[in-house]
Amino acid sequence: MKIGCSLSEVCPHANSVFGNLDPKKIYGGLFSEDKCWYRCKVLKVISDEKGRTFLGSLIFEKEIKMRIKATYQDGTVIAQAEYGTVDIGEEVAKKGFAEKCKLTSSTNICEEKKSDPGPLVLRNLKGPIPLWGHRSNQSAFSRPKGRLSGRPTLDLKNENDAGNHVTFPKESLTVGDFNLPSNVSLAKIKQDQKLIEENEKLKTEKEILLESCKALESKVEQTAQELQQEKATTMDLTKHLESTLKTRVGTRMKNLAAKVELLKEIRRVNISIRFGNDLSDAIQVLDEECFTIPASLNELEIIWTEYNMAQEKIKTCQNVNEGNILIAKRNEVQQKLYMAVEVFILEVDELPLNKRLKTLQDLSASLEAVYGQANEGTNSEEILKKFYDWKCDKREEFTSVRSETEVSLQRLMAWFQSTLKAFDLSVEESLTFEDTIGNIDEILEKTESSICKELEISLVEQGDADKEIILNTYSQVLQKIHSEERLIATVQSKYKHSIEFKKQIIECLNNSPNLDHLLSIKKTLKSLKARLRWKLVEKNNLEESDDDHDGSEIEKIKQEITQLRKSVFQEIYREQEEYEKLNSLVQKWFPELPLLHPEIGLLKYMNSGGLLTMSLERDLLDAEPMKELSSKRPLVCSEINGQIILLKGYSVDVDTEARVIQRAATYHRAWREAKEESGLLPLIFLFLCKSDPMAYLMVPYYPRANLSAVQASMPLTSEEALKVMKGVAQGLHTLHKADIIHGSLHQNNVFALNRERGIIGDFDFTKSVSQRTSVNMMVGDLNLISPELKMGKPASPSSDLYAYGCLLLWLSVQNQEFETNEDGIPKVDQFHLDDNVKSLLCSLICCRSSMTAEQVLNAECFLLPKGKSPPNPEKDTEYTQCKEEEELKMENLDKYKGNTRSGEANFD
Repeated sequence: MKIGCSLSEVCPHANSVFGNLDPKKIYGGLFSEDKCWYRCKVLKVISDEKGRTFLGSLIFEKEIKMRIKATYQDGTVIAQAEYGTVDIGEEVAKKGFAEKCKLTSSTNICEEKKSDPGPLVLRNLKGPIPLWGHRSNQSAFSRPKGRLSGRPTLDLKNENDAGNHVTFPKESLTVGDFNLPSNVSLAKIKQDQKLIEENEKLKTEKEILLESCKALESKVEQTAQELQQEKATTMDLTKHLESTLKTRVGTRMKNLAAKVELLKEIRRVNISIRFGNDLSDAIQVLDEECFTIPASLNELEIIWTEYNMAQEKIKTCQNVNEGNILIAKRNEVQQKLYMAVEVFILEVDELPLNKRLKTLQDLSASLEAVYGQANEGTNSEEILKKFYDWKCDKREEFTSVRSETEVSLQRLMAWFQSTLKAFDLSVEESLTFEDTIGNIDEILEKTESSICKELEISLVEQGDADKEIILNTYSQVLQKIHSEERLIATVQSKYKHSIEFKKQIIECLNNSPNLDHLLSIKKTLKSLKARLRWKLVEKNNLEESDDDHDGSEIEKIKQEITQLRKSVFQEIYREQEEYEKLNSLVQKWFPELPLLHPEIGLLKYMNSGGLLTMSLERDLLDAEPMKELSSKRPLVCSEINGQIILLKGYSVDVDTEARVIQRAATYHRAWREAKEESGLLPLIFLFLCKSDPMAYLMVPYYPRANLSAVQASMPLTSEEALKVMKGVAQGLHTLHKADIIHGSLHQNNVFALNRERGIIGDFDFTKSVSQRTSVNMMVGDLNLISPELKMGKPASPSSDLYAYGCLLLWLSVQNQEFETNEDGIPKVDQFHLDDNVKSLLCSLICCRSSMTAEQVLNAECFLLPKGKSPPNPEKDTEYTQCKEEEELKMENLDKYKGNTRSGEANFD
């Protein structure tokens, strides 16, 4: 209805559609039977071109006279169109384009509504539709294509009138719209329209009433089903209640007995944790038996400080007389310290430290097992006060609930006892029903309530506030336990040191440092060196003498010389051991030894870190000059106890001698921390020449092991290069950890031992860091000087790592050409390298990130691949030594023959 009304309002005012209709669109059309507008869709278009042509030839530019012949009850108008003497309807019917309609009597007019009215039959429409909407049947009068602007208006009169003459131009021939207003049928149309609207309204009301009736019927049916279900549920509940009532007393008593049994079990179990009883006990243990620092410990600390200051004054003293005064004062403080140590030891012996420590450890272990991780908080007494207040409130509440439970159970037991008399037939006295049975429901209800309340308090998990209080208290208790444990550990440590001090000081006081053994060694060394010199002179005399001597005599002297050299070095090693013992005594007890006995040279030994020896001399060695290895300074090769060594000679004066010793000692101490694991070339001895201003440094000799020689003969594989450079990174880490900048890292002082272990060679100890870095170092076409050094900035660990990265790049790319940017930094991206190696090289060379040697050592490319075991240092050392011995033998032969080696690099 809504759609129909909307169409009735819109369509009369819309434009008519002409031409070919689109099957995909929806149009508004007027249905002749009910005079209503409908939405229409074209299913089939019937073209009757001949009919249109014939009709056009009849009426084209001719005056047509229209007469109304009759009007049906439904409003259909029968009209007659004439042109002169020509009846247009007759002509159309003759040609077969339409059926001829015959007029019937008024009684048959209503029936003719159902038949086809034929051509030119116009039906009246509903009132709201405008007059132009009264259109002829499309099947009889089709429109040609196109749309015309004009629309003729026919004013039809009575059939007795002569009619109006209308001329049809060509543009209006195809328009089949004829406006045929009728004053006679207008009232009829309005009446019909009103009846139709009322009819539709009644239909709508009827439909609404029907829907409401159906909804009420559905609701009644649903209500009936719900009542049926409720009835069934009620019957089931009634049956259940009837069956339950029979066992109600037994069921209730069973449930109550089960709760009482559970309550008994809970009361048997220790619930002290819930109310912090264990924490209270721990606090009580800490307060009652708290360990305090012994009074003698403070006095001992004061005297210890005084004693250490006295020792420092003696160590820095350079005047013997002043030193004697300081020694006397030190001895007095030493006696006081000895007495304080004895008092402290006696006092600690009386303290139950071990027992108390065991108690604290057990206490902390038990608490940690219950409460787990403790909070890190400040030590505050407010926490303990808050805990005690909370504990009192909880204990009071729990005690009240427990008392209420016990009272309820007592009442229940009293009821049972009185009830026994009511059911005992042997009791003669009469008991009233109200006295025995009347209050059982109230008693049971009260008892169940009390038991449930106590179970809830005992079983329900604590709230966040309660947990926080307990956890804070636990943390506070644990802090106190750990504090006392640390205090006991401190006292025990002081006690142990005191016992050791007492033991050692007794030995030192009774036996002053004995220098006789050292002096005896020096005397033996002096004798051996004199004999060695004499034998060397004797050998030279025999070799230079013109007399013919037996070769066996010279050979015998050579063997004696070899044995004497061996004895000399054995005594030198013994001398070093003795110096080390005296050094230990100086550090602990007798700092005055270097001052009182300067003749033994102990201070020089200490300042050199044990590297300097005064007993070794250049002429005692069977040294072979190695001019081909270095043009900078004297460099000789010799053998000591089967080990080939190099002697590096440095020209020194009074000022540079101390600096050389100090720098060499710093390097030697860094090596001694890890020795073979340090990644550094070890220093064997440092000694000064008595006749010349020369300092000689003794180091191991690794022939053809530097990177320059290795790469020239048989380049390292990528795996070997990574192993070697990992050792070099370890060496840089050792140096940088000791605040030493190498400054001259290049391919000639990096050694690949056995092609697997890399070490860094020592540097020129006569030069400072800035002097060492000022030398232009190249590896192939690659400059090892970092960009910041070129800009005049001081050397740093980063500059060492830049040189390290360039060496790693050089080993990784072999003989490929380098491309550098304008700053001289090589471009790493041009080479096809392992991703981990390339990443490390970018960090060291290109990006210059602030990497440390330790980070380089832990880089991904140096991680041990799966399935490969780490090299055995002992096996590698043994293999290296055997290989080196064979190489050295061949080298010695070459040297004695006068052959010059090729491919060796210069040594710093």
